Parts: sequence; C-alpha cells; structure tokens
Amino acid sequence: MIDVYTWPTPNGHKVHIMLEETGLDYRVCPVDIGAGEQFEPEFLKISPNNKIPAIVDRDGPGSDPLALAESGAILIYLADKTGRLMPTGERPRQACLQWLMFQMGHIGPMLGQAHHFRGYAPVRISYGIERYTREANRLYDVLDWRLSESEYLAGSDYSIADIATFPWLRSHRKQGVDLAEYPRVKRWFERIAERPAVKRGLEVMARESAASQDEKTRYENLFGGHQFQRRH
Repeated sequence: MIDVYTWPTPNGHKVHIMLEETGLDYRVCPVDIGAGEQFEPEFLKISPNNKIPAIVDRDGPGSDPLALAESGAILIYLADKTGRLMPTGERPRQACLQWLMFQMGHIGPMLGQAHHFRGYAPVRISYGIERYTREANRLYDVLDWRLSESEYLAGSDYSIADIATFPWLRSHRKQGVDLAEYPRVKRWFERIAERPAVKRGLEVMARESAASQDEKTRYENLFGGHQFQRRH
C-alpha cells in the first residue's frame, strides 16, 4: 500500500495518474495547501520542502517503508518498482529522463510563473505577464517540435515523461496559450486525455479546493510569508 500525500494540482495529478496506470494500491492523504497543512511537522518529515505530492510506500525496498517527495523522483521510483512506463533500453531510458527533466526544469516552473503573474499576483506586473506568457508559448513550441518527430515525448511509447507533462497543459488558456497553434501538442494532449487511467487519476480529489480559505490566508500559505519562515 502506498500513502499519497497530495492535493489536486498538476504535480499531484502526475502521481495520481501514475498510480492508476500501474494499478498499485494507494490511499489518498489530503494536504490542503491553501489551509497551510503542508507546513505541519508530520508532513515535513516526509516532504522537507513542504510541497506536495509525497508518498510513503509501506512496502519499499527491502520491505521497509520508504518516504519520498518530489514528483519526478516519485514517478521514477514507481516506474522502477513496477517495471512500467519507463523504457528499458539505455538510449530510450535516457531520452525519457531527458524529457522528464524538461518538464521538471522548464514546463512546471515556467508555466507556474505564467499562472502566478497572470492570475495570482496581487499587483498586475506587465513585464512578468509578458515574460512568462512568451516563455509558455516558447515551451509549447519546443513540445510541438518534439512531437513532429515522435509520437510521445520519449519516443514511440507513452511514458512517465508524458504523465509528468500532461497535467500542466490542462490550463493552457490560463497560461496565455492557444492550443490550436500547436497542432501536434493538441493531438498528443487529446490522445492522452482519453486514456481511462488518466481520467481516473484526474478524478482523485477533483472536488477538493483550496478556495474554502479566505483569499489573504490562501495567498500567504501558497506564496507569502509562511513559505519563508525559518525552521529551527
């Protein structure tokens, strides 16, 4: 059994989808990031960077429990655990890891900034909006180029690279991106969206929302001073 500490965000959905694709038994442990539950001491023991998702695999290596944070690391661990959704040949495996790192280092951080400056920042900053909207579109163009030569990001087969990237593209309109301008990405996105396991993964906690908190509290917990308090 795997305990999943999570919330319905793109990074949370990566792990939900992976668990559904692999058929592993799991239990959802909600961490309401709008309410600040990510700063609770018990959660920090599992995820030192106070970010979701995180897992505890009760049947980890050597049959001992394993706690693991960081969504990319979790995807790699679950792929290795099940022997699924990661190519086995050395070159295909490295291609998969390359595109997974592309998501972790570029798609997530840059599209996250586009979300922030376009929708969350308390003051509209034109430079930030333009900077990250342009970068979002540049990254979609990189994906479109990749998908002009490959059916999926890592090659001919669906993999953790696709699972990692797909949830971030669901909010393309909020990122200032018209998906129709990237036809190969659009075709890839629609194909993945039809997978039964993906549909099930997106339903995990789909009705939960951090909006139950007042806007000031929510902002502080997601972006404000609570993030920067020193730990002793």
